[in-house]
Amino acid sequence: MVEKKLTRNEYKIIAKQSEEDRPAEKPAEKRWIRVRLIPIWLRLIIVVFLIAISLAAGAVVGYSVFGDGKPADVFKKSTWEHIVELVNKET
Repeated sequence: MVEKKLTRNEYKIIAKQSEEDRPAEKPAEKRWIRVRLIPIWLRLIIVVFLIAISLAAGAVVGYSVFGDGKPADVFKKSTWEHIVELVNKET
């Protein structure tokens, strides 16, 4: 026996009829459940990491482009000691 496939409109008619046959029910409240793809703790870690990268990149650009120094020298301790001496130098 071959079953006849129903069309979309026929499915809609059947669904509408079955809704009419059911007693009127109070519609249930729909609650929106938010699913976070990235957890909050991981977002905080990512933000701190991006801030650190930005600070390092800014120091490299500032020291090498504006200060005419070598980009790798910005990560040396002696460079920062010299900068602190310049800032704390009394006039």
